Amino acid sequence: MSAVLVPSASADGAPGRDDIDKSRNMHLVANIPKQGPLAAPNAYGSDWAFQGRYAFGGNYEGFTVYDISRPTRPKVVTVVHCPGSQNDVSISGNLLFLSTDSSRSDDSCRSVPKPATEKSAWEGIKIFDISDVRNPRYVKAVETKCGSHTNTLVPGKRGTAYIYVSSYSPSDTYPDCRTPHDLISVVKVPLKNPRAAHVVAEPVLFPDGGNPGDPPGTPWPNETRATSGCHDLTAYPDKDLMAGACMGDGVLFDISDPVRPRTITTVRDDENFAFWHSATFNNRANKIVFTDELGGGSAATCNAEVGPEKGANAIYDIVGKGDKRKLKFRSYFKIPRHNTDSENCVAHNGSLIPVKGKDIMVQSWYQGGISVMDFTDSRNPKEIAHFDRGPWADDLSVLAGTWSTYYYNGYIYSNGIQRGLDVIDIRDRRTDKAKRVRLDELNAQSQPNYFD
Repeated sequence: MSAVLVPSASADGAPGRDDIDKSRNMHLVANIPKQGPLAAPNAYGSDWAFQGRYAFGGNYEGFTVYDISRPTRPKVVTVVHCPGSQNDVSISGNLLFLSTDSSRSDDSCRSVPKPATEKSAWEGIKIFDISDVRNPRYVKAVETKCGSHTNTLVPGKRGTAYIYVSSYSPSDTYPDCRTPHDLISVVKVPLKNPRAAHVVAEPVLFPDGGNPGDPPGTPWPNETRATSGCHDLTAYPDKDLMAGACMGDGVLFDISDPVRPRTITTVRDDENFAFWHSATFNNRANKIVFTDELGGGSAATCNAEVGPEKGANAIYDIVGKGDKRKLKFRSYFKIPRHNTDSENCVAHNGSLIPVKGKDIMVQSWYQGGISVMDFTDSRNPKEIAHFDRGPWADDLSVLAGTWSTYYYNGYIYSNGIQRGLDVIDIRDRRTDKAKRVRLDELNAQSQPNYFD
């Protein structure tokens, strides 16, 4: 695989901000910068959800609706200003769910920051009616313990959806987020009456407390975070399974009863995993790719000093049947390029590229760019495509890079922390069949069954 590097325009010979290093099969076809109140440097682009001709891009200051009916010419439909990190998004029918994981003065879109030490502070899930995408209506807020860092949609029966709310980092000084916090919140949403949404369960996932982690002062980059909740949950509703990336633990759950998720097996990697961050099943649900967010996304980990096994993906096979299933480690994968020490880079959010008989994933690596990984052979994953720009700044003072990159109806969509929307066309015989796959809706943390 050959690469194309646009010549640098910087005076010192280092890559410039707009330089592009990419494989020949990756083609940038569109970019739309962040808009209006969502354009500030601290208004980070975050997650994606897709429905029909629209893409919904989360941002720490709200969310943007894009018309992607012509992916090479996307258009901004509307910008909703509603501050509150992280503002991860999920969609079901006419409803959009927005995660708020920063302590706010109230649950409105006019709120301001307020210390979590104050009982009246608010964090949780916001629900919008998007039946008119040009004018989303805020209809309900549900407060959850420790807020909502991420959310995962699980379809229920009889017009119901369940939202699994992941949150962590409790403190006994926080009235609404005290220790121990070994749970998730399950929000039940009647889809035709979202104002009746409420927390229906708070299942404890780690009755033994989870991974105790390493003591403070453990030398970089060897510290493993203690488990105090989950960072991200990826459901595979068609298989009644869910993968949990829970700080110091990786977990496989049975979600046949959505209100009572049940642990099947747990795995740890205190040698190389600092922070179990996110997870992706392959389509057959016999593999899971877990990511390690070493440094919390703000550190330069894609370098020789950190090496190829930390801040990486870990690929596990699911072996056995039923409650005897186990997770067996097979390999690590990290982008095969070193970034500069001014670029925050680590494994982050991605999704499958649906090719029948193959396991291929596209993924964000912050300022490491976008990588496409073939993990069909779970012992020997390999990169088959990449797209990367030069450093955003001369140091790590500004968080940048791509936060979430997902494949939807023939194109790759990246939500850039600073750059906004990128649309990329991957043209490769190994992935071309995926262009024929069409979805009506995609929430990457609620994986569809593409083929079975």
